Amino acid sequence: MAAIKAFGAYLPSRVVGNDELASRLGCDAAWIREVSGIEERRYAREDETVAAMGAQAARDCLERAGVAAGEVGLLIVSSGSSERRFPGPAASVARELGLEQTPALDLPLASAGGLFGMALASELASRYGNVLVVASEKMSSVVAPEPAERGIAILFGDGAGACLISSQNGGARVVDHVLRSDGAFADDLRLDFQAPLAMNGRSVIMQASRKIPAVIDELLERNGKAAGAVEIFLMHQANQNLIDRVARVIQVEPRKFFSNIARYGNTSSASMLIAAWEWWRSTEPRAGHIVCFAAFGAGFHWGALLAEV
Repeated sequence: MAAIKAFGAYLPSRVVGNDELASRLGCDAAWIREVSGIEERRYAREDETVAAMGAQAARDCLERAGVAAGEVGLLIVSSGSSERRFPGPAASVARELGLEQTPALDLPLASAGGLFGMALASELASRYGNVLVVASEKMSSVVAPEPAERGIAILFGDGAGACLISSQNGGARVVDHVLRSDGAFADDLRLDFQAPLAMNGRSVIMQASRKIPAVIDELLERNGKAAGAVEIFLMHQANQNLIDRVARVIQVEPRKFFSNIARYGNTSSASMLIAAWEWWRSTEPRAGHIVCFAAFGAGFHWGALLAEV
């Protein structure tokens, strides 16, 4: 049995509001809020790398869990915005944490990487003990080059999240998870080398609106749980309108879907873990609370994970 011990996060200090972006992109700040639900996002400094932000989130997570870095048996790092082809950021995060020979695995999965990392960690914890999952994204560097695509540049921010999953008892028990992939839509959301981010927004929203509720329903039905019994849904923070749409489809009140996209924007694979970190530290989940995680991203990759406190 695997259990979630703690979450951690790191958010850059620079706040970029809609007014600043609207001035640069030649659009209206109110329009940005209307189409995305975003009011501001964080941008990392030039010297703040994906690995550096990931290491900060990892330290925060380990401190909250009361676990020393040396007790980590496996490190999984997700990022779709790493600065180089290889090696990925996992090895650099491990070095920042002082892990000299601990296996470090890269997951280059945009948006859904945090969820896939948690699912893998829950399966591997029985072998590695403490599995640290980190998702770190520097999306500002992806959307910064001119000419900026207005519908894309308004969405993204920077940040990192982390989660410690352990084979030891205590914390939130990972009940089950469902993961799915479909390469038929790979061209609809992609970041090619030496090219700007390309997104077919209509396809992404349409597929996410169908696939996320379906996988949540599948997971809940498989485990004999009603959607109304879930205390909170912690979903990838892609777009507030999408989050609200998923809530309507599975017929729960929007308040059951935690949202912080207004403050941080879409931080790709880090967003779900940052949301979990913020909800966990402000809510103090009680015994018996059921938590459902869900994400959808490029690939397309999507899934859901169920945990019980």
